Amino acid sequence: MVAPVSVRVKDVATFRGARANQLTGFGLVTGLQGTGDSNSTIFTNRALINMLERFGMPQLSNIKVKNVAAVTVTANIPPFMKPGQQIDVTISSLGDAKSIESGFLLQTPLRGADGRIYAVAQGPISLGGFGVSTGTGASAQKNAVTVGRIPNGGIVEKEIPVTLVDENGYLYAYLVNPDFTTATELSDKINKNLLGNAKAIDASTVRVFVTSTYRNNIAELVARIENLTLSPQNNAAKVVLDERTGTIIIGQNVSIGPVSVAHGGLIVKIDAITTVSQPNPLSQGTTETITNQTITFEEKKGDTLVLVKGSTVGNLVKSLNSLGIPPRDLITVLQMIKAAGALNAHLEIQ
Repeated sequence: MVAPVSVRVKDVATFRGARANQLTGFGLVTGLQGTGDSNSTIFTNRALINMLERFGMPQLSNIKVKNVAAVTVTANIPPFMKPGQQIDVTISSLGDAKSIESGFLLQTPLRGADGRIYAVAQGPISLGGFGVSTGTGASAQKNAVTVGRIPNGGIVEKEIPVTLVDENGYLYAYLVNPDFTTATELSDKINKNLLGNAKAIDASTVRVFVTSTYRNNIAELVARIENLTLSPQNNAAKVVLDERTGTIIIGQNVSIGPVSVAHGGLIVKIDAITTVSQPNPLSQGTTETITNQTITFEEKKGDTLVLVKGSTVGNLVKSLNSLGIPPRDLITVLQMIKAAGALNAHLEIQ
């Protein structure tokens, strides 16, 4: 039996109101080496013309944008960010640009879901990869070359208000992994250590009444709650299978009842044998090659019927490994054990 692990509340819970917000903008990347959008990308042409007009340039026609690419600029702005602080931004191509490598993002307003501007972004793009090609068609590429980042490329212009306490004087803590036992433990710890009026509302929510002691110092109350320790009990017995990669994840609380398992497989082998047919002497025949295919199969059966049982993951894995079952076949075996009612766990297939 594995002893429960103690973790801080700040590692397994968040507080209502203290959340990140998504920002989005439309911008132009310049300085590309002929890898930008083609002339058929209408919105890139229109955006470039609009920008030049704002700089006092006259109406232009037949403009070529091969060194420019239209992009979306996205960012997550954490809570409590103040004007002047910096955030990372991600840039991705909108048109048919081949690459935005070595590009420079022009100043781009970033808007929230309410349409207001909360940050602006600008700067040289970092791809973390590359893409090269030759005139003969040979090419090499590492990672995506149409998506990049600008670390600290966004500057916050407007603070997003954060309200931690509602109009009734309550603070709400949300568990990342909902669990009634953990929620009850959290409320008990708050009541015991902070003399607060905490109550578990559901599997993910603990409501805390803010007393007069912390009414004018919410930050101290949140800090004290965050540094309390819990022993989360939300490690549900679960087996996760990924059939595409053959990956199997087994939780520590998985147990298995007595069940017998036999494993076998059918191996089909197709061999192609090429022979040369020579004509008879003095005949007018020609030499020909003949390919003959032979098909053989071998059925491998389990030598023994293995009894699999035990209350620990170790016993389960040891028993199944004794059959020499590879991971992909083990997925099928686990499904069959579950179907037999012997696997005491949730079986999740990705």
